[in-house]
Amino acid sequence: MAEDTYPMTAEGRDKLKAELEDLKVNQRPKVVERIKIARSYGDLSENSEYESAKDEQSMLESRITTIEHMLQYAQIIDSNDSDKDEVTVGKKVTFQELPDEDPETYQIVGAAEADPMSGKISNDSPIAKGLIGHRLNEEVNIPIPAGTMKVKITKVE
Repeated sequence: MAEDTYPMTAEGRDKLKAELEDLKVNQRPKVVERIKIARSYGDLSENSEYESAKDEQSMLESRITTIEHMLQYAQIIDSNDSDKDEVTVGKKVTFQELPDEDPETYQIVGAAEADPMSGKISNDSPIAKGLIGHRLNEEVNIPIPAGTMKVKITKVE
């Protein structure tokens, strides 16, 4: 069975590495200390501080495992490897919904680094899937959950 790959930019990989380092070096010891303190309160069966710290430890370890897996199977995308006018993962694309909506700009990134509020959408999102592979000045019909959105690609960088 083939493992999933996680397409991401070099910047996204570096952010994940920094988060992993912080979780292991800073956050993990804090949680261990909270557990140690909570244990000192006595009876663990009715100790809400202990339960809370153990829950936090579980979430922290889960996040560490997830990041390690994503980094192990990261596929670094270099947007310079494709034609400058083609929409690919790693590129910033500006499009206008037709006939006359305001232009929108997004960088298409891997799911691991997607953050729509800061203009980064996942390559798995309906809009990104519809744009990838198309070129500057093309009009594209993008299937979205609410129907179809017709857009014109006005800039690719």
